[in-house]
Amino acid sequence: MTIDAISLGVQWDRLISIGDEIINSLVRTSFSTNVRESYDLSCLVFDSKGRAVAQGSYSVPSFTGTAAATLAAMLAVYPASTLRPGDVIMTNDPWLGTGHLFDVNVMQPIFRQGRIVGYSMSITHLPDIGGAGFSATAREIYEEGLRLPVCFLARAGVLNEQVLDIVRANVRVPDQTLGDLMANMACTTVGARMVNEFLDEYRMDGIDTLADAILAQSEQAMRAQIALLPDGVYRNAIQIEGADRPLTLACAVTIAGDQVHVDFTGTDAAVQSAINVPMCYTRAMSIYAIKCLTTPSIPNNEGSVAPVSVSAPEGCLLNAVTPSPTGGRHIVGHFVVPLIFGALADVAPERVQADSGMLDLINMSGVTRDGRPVASIFFASGGFGALHQLDGAPTTPSPSNMTGTSIEVWENLTGMFIESKTLLTDSGGAGEYRGGLGQRIEFINDSAGDVVISCLAGRTEFAPKGMRGGHEGALRRLQVNGKEVHPKGRYILQRGDRLTTLEAGGGGFGDPTKRDPQAIAEDLAQGFVSAEAAAAVYGHTIAG
Repeated sequence: MTIDAISLGVQWDRLISIGDEIINSLVRTSFSTNVRESYDLSCLVFDSKGRAVAQGSYSVPSFTGTAAATLAAMLAVYPASTLRPGDVIMTNDPWLGTGHLFDVNVMQPIFRQGRIVGYSMSITHLPDIGGAGFSATAREIYEEGLRLPVCFLARAGVLNEQVLDIVRANVRVPDQTLGDLMANMACTTVGARMVNEFLDEYRMDGIDTLADAILAQSEQAMRAQIALLPDGVYRNAIQIEGADRPLTLACAVTIAGDQVHVDFTGTDAAVQSAINVPMCYTRAMSIYAIKCLTTPSIPNNEGSVAPVSVSAPEGCLLNAVTPSPTGGRHIVGHFVVPLIFGALADVAPERVQADSGMLDLINMSGVTRDGRPVASIFFASGGFGALHQLDGAPTTPSPSNMTGTSIEVWENLTGMFIESKTLLTDSGGAGEYRGGLGQRIEFINDSAGDVVISCLAGRTEFAPKGMRGGHEGALRRLQVNGKEVHPKGRYILQRGDRLTTLEAGGGGFGDPTKRDPQAIAEDLAQGFVSAEAAAAVYGHTIAG
């Protein structure tokens, strides 16, 4: 059956809207702030062949490209022929899912007239999974928490109480954790229902034929854009902060016709700190980087990732194997994007982005004044790296897209008081297009007693680089009671203790002497740049 262009566009948008409704259902039923406030999630619809056809618009980039492999792993354990209506399957295995134990992958087959026509999947960061908690300090994965192989969350509509009891017995906040598992199950049920309603409306037996057209269009568009880049091998290497020494990430990006291969040979070996990255996450971030440079407006699906392949030496930082700890894998994995951008800066000079200040994740566990246990993440962001003809936005995450945690929600949930939250003047790198500003946040422990804080951040030794002549952004700094602390450490805050974060600024893009004088005047008026810094960097421009 041939689908005309108009029908394809309408039906494609409908599937994406189903993905969006799965997300809305998930957010509205979730118990944790990780999901309902910060959107650390992804929701997808697959066809009966297990191909990712549509992804909810507000999905985390790092989950792009992981879900299809997760579904394949689930079906390898429980083949489609063995599944029944009401079955719900889950796993949080880092090497089958998204790279660390804290993300749970929940899948439900979509039945229609007794046969499977697709699959609905959601992925969320759980508030807790036991062990030492979400941190970068573990030395083996066994310290990080409960590792669930592919298993049934529900079988034929009946909850797997044994699995729920195991989870309940191992986590600090069972109500929130189990509540989020139920939210994942509920939203995939919504997805299955909406796919059937869609098929009813269009009098279709399944979505495979539609999927063929969607994936073909996406792949064709991706390949066409890749083909515009000159063939060659483009290399880059950067240093980043490790737990106790600098680490090297290296890549070679090979463009051959309409295909891209990214190889990470030259990257340092995995370390005994929970910042190692399984290949699933490395592949996802690589695909995201290439997609940003080629077809950023094409929705994510299996077709848009097909032209990109990824390899890395087994056992290196970007292809860690068990029992390497991976809890803070984003701390290293997020650098895959600027690493690839740096490699392709000369062949796509108007598409690459200056380095961003990146996310700072602060995991907190303790007890509130009314005796409730709490475990939650505060998402804080540095400045967005500038691009050609675009200043970086202040305090905007990249290369991930979780939203910043609401102060009011955080204070109410944790009992911690946020005294101030202000932009950091001069933290954005100068350039023809200025990098986004970082921020200063002051936390005070005003809860019932001690709280445990785990910091999961980078950019404290190697500043966000500028691009095409732009200047670096400011470094990140973390302090406990005014004393500098390690950005990947774990600390106990007594009542009244203070945690201060100074988030990194984004790098600038282009020669600062070419910045529009009106933009400089606006920076000064808004307090984004001080008069002293403006005189030092743009002095002759202002005088003119």
